[in-house]
Amino acid sequence: MDLGPIYPNHKFNEKIGEAWLTGDNCVVSNGALARRTLADLSEEFGPQLVGTAARDPRRFPLLLKFLFPEEKLSVQVHPDDATAQQFGEPWGKTECWYVAHAKPGAQIALGLKAGVTRAEFELAIHEKRAEDLLNWVNVFQGEMIYVAGGTVHTLGPGAVIVETQQQSDTTYRLYDYGRPRPLHLERGIASVKEKVASGKVIRPAPAPLDGGKNRLSPLIAAPYFTVDLLEMKEPHSFSTRDAGGKDSAQILIAIEGCGIVEAAGQAPVTLAKGDAVVIPAAMGEFTVRPQWAVEFLKAFVPGVPAPEPVTRL
Repeated sequence: MDLGPIYPNHKFNEKIGEAWLTGDNCVVSNGALARRTLADLSEEFGPQLVGTAARDPRRFPLLLKFLFPEEKLSVQVHPDDATAQQFGEPWGKTECWYVAHAKPGAQIALGLKAGVTRAEFELAIHEKRAEDLLNWVNVFQGEMIYVAGGTVHTLGPGAVIVETQQQSDTTYRLYDYGRPRPLHLERGIASVKEKVASGKVIRPAPAPLDGGKNRLSPLIAAPYFTVDLLEMKEPHSFSTRDAGGKDSAQILIAIEGCGIVEAAGQAPVTLAKGDAVVIPAAMGEFTVRPQWAVEFLKAFVPGVPAPEPVTRL
């Protein structure tokens, strides 16, 4: 895998397929809470950190990652909420993928081909031809892809993906191209949905932010998360609260450039390409001050969950 598009100045001595940014075990790197995990801090500070929009006031609500596939990943499925709860899990795993970088010909598989049933797909797994029944699509830089729980999916090589998802690592491996890793067919097949709302998100064009040089692109509004893309050349202030009075932790992921995140009473924090900055919900207001220019994703839990987005394949 090539981490260069996101971490050009870092040298890695081992293969790294993904970089977790806000997992339960991710560690704070600065300030008085440095070296503590998000799980510990969420348990201690509750809604002050995660916000009142989160489903569980004592758990950080969103898991964000960079994915750097070097070869086809295993064919997987994550359960939706209802199926996960049948298996004793608190919730499922719906996610979205922002394509931060893509080489020509980069592909993903998203869902089953039209008309394919779960039984037919299970038979194809045993006959080692499962990938033939997947819906393969080309992906391009700047696209946002919605992956609803229950969607069979995999990533091919050639793209760098920013994944935003429910805080869950429940993954069932269905097919692995003959590689010697265990499969999870019983629960995996039970989780597969033949028809899903997954696909490339149809979204509006970027719009000026407050009439200045900054631009806002609403990438996705979905039941579990909202993700926006900000392209900024001037300082701008944001709120952790929505119009209905609920608040959420804000996760900023820098895609290009560099900026400074400022909040009253707090030391400024650098937001550079590949960095993740978490703004606690109780902070209320914060400002991003570009250093020349900065492009970043802003993810949060909506106070009023949106329906599944309009998509195409």
